Amino acid sequence: MNRNSIYQVSARQILLLAFASALIAVGATALLYNYGKDLMAKSGSDVTLAEQAPPQGITDPSQVSDEQNSIEVYRAISPGVAFINTTSYQQDFWGDVQEGKGNGSGSVIDADGNILTNFHVIDGAQKLTVSFGGDKVYPAKVVGGDPDTDLAVIKIDPPPGMTVVPLGDSDKLVVGQKVLAIGNPFGLDRTLTTGVISGLQRPIRARNDRPIDAAIQTDASINPGNSGGPLLDKFGKMIGINSQILSPAGGSVGVGFAVPVNIAKRIVPQLIKFGEVRRPKLGASTISAAEVNNRGYRLPIENGLVIQRVEPGTTAFNAGLRGLTQAPTGGITLGDIITSIDGEKMDSLDDLYRYLDKNRSATPLRSNSIAAAKVLPLRSSCWARCRRLVRPVNSNRTSKGAADAIKGLPHCSQMTETHDFFNEGYGWQCRVCSREMELARADTSTLPLYYRQGEAESRGPLPTTQALARWTDATRRSSTCPRCGITELIDIN
Repeated sequence: MNRNSIYQVSARQILLLAFASALIAVGATALLYNYGKDLMAKSGSDVTLAEQAPPQGITDPSQVSDEQNSIEVYRAISPGVAFINTTSYQQDFWGDVQEGKGNGSGSVIDADGNILTNFHVIDGAQKLTVSFGGDKVYPAKVVGGDPDTDLAVIKIDPPPGMTVVPLGDSDKLVVGQKVLAIGNPFGLDRTLTTGVISGLQRPIRARNDRPIDAAIQTDASINPGNSGGPLLDKFGKMIGINSQILSPAGGSVGVGFAVPVNIAKRIVPQLIKFGEVRRPKLGASTISAAEVNNRGYRLPIENGLVIQRVEPGTTAFNAGLRGLTQAPTGGITLGDIITSIDGEKMDSLDDLYRYLDKNRSATPLRSNSIAAAKVLPLRSSCWARCRRLVRPVNSNRTSKGAADAIKGLPHCSQMTETHDFFNEGYGWQCRVCSREMELARADTSTLPLYYRQGEAESRGPLPTTQALARWTDATRRSSTCPRCGITELIDIN
């Protein structure tokens, strides 16, 4: 749509790792990714569009002035730049249908009428029309879209003699070379702006927060409505798809980003064939070891991908990968931590996304991983003893009366009984003394049995309101729990 694309850690958590014996060293686990039966058919997703010859009508740039080169590129390419109008309909609370309109740009990429644009230009649109600077308007349909790269293909019935924008090679770019952008900023169709490549390999993110690697930064003016239009080199070949701007005020300030055309060359055949990009699937949810360590957990490794959960029946499951499990003691037993795949380090989810985007052949992949399942369950005296105090008030095992009874006690509405063990706010993160709460209003003697169970077994009854208040004051100064003697407590922010 016609819109801009602009883009506590709580107190330390303690879980002590105990090792039964030496940790099993780095081992190799064969991972087969789940593509589906026809996922990697040679006729579809293995196809990559080739670089194309420059269009006719453009003189060798070394033989003409810079001004003349800009004129020739515009004359040759602008007829193939589409002005895309979108219409969406949404019913409001009163039942009235509201109409929303947007616009963007696109590039004709073949004689069949396929037009390359941004996914966010057509996302949610129920009606699409395309024009090329004249009175003629063409209805269009969505062929396919990929929110992970912010690219999409739409299609019209091609008129005779339609101009095709040739594809270049974004791997050959250098900072400082001339670029041209053609688009429809603010509805001003087929507007030309020029500039240079200001930077390469810029990390940007799609609107679903997936990383888009190696974006092209340019100072060629890009504004709302330019989205989806081509970024061209001096030969008139498309080297990028204008996608985002960095703009505090909503207009161009000379910092724009384009998705490299080589990404489009890889995924467009899939969009045309399947309507989507079919990527390999690991079949497991992961979290970076660095993020887990930053939250205070003592992992046996600083970098890698901690497998949290393995989906049954997936290739990760069949390969024997293991996720986290909850120990009978209430702690966590680690599963596997992936450190690399095919020699590429896996330090973050972005690394995994990049790898899956690049590698599409259905062959076994070697994954180095630490088999951490031999580690004893994680333990912490403090949370084991105090966790009953911080159960969520919206637990399905508490009544309104129980919620009233613990009014004023620290709690977190996001606590859930799930296996997302590293999610802050999980039910067994306690540190009740870490928040400024009016504990004096809470009468812990009225807490239901649910909140008492596990406390009376060997550790005595719940503390009184006064004891909690003293606990709060003491730990605010020393971070020591007077009840269980743990010097570092867990925050429940």
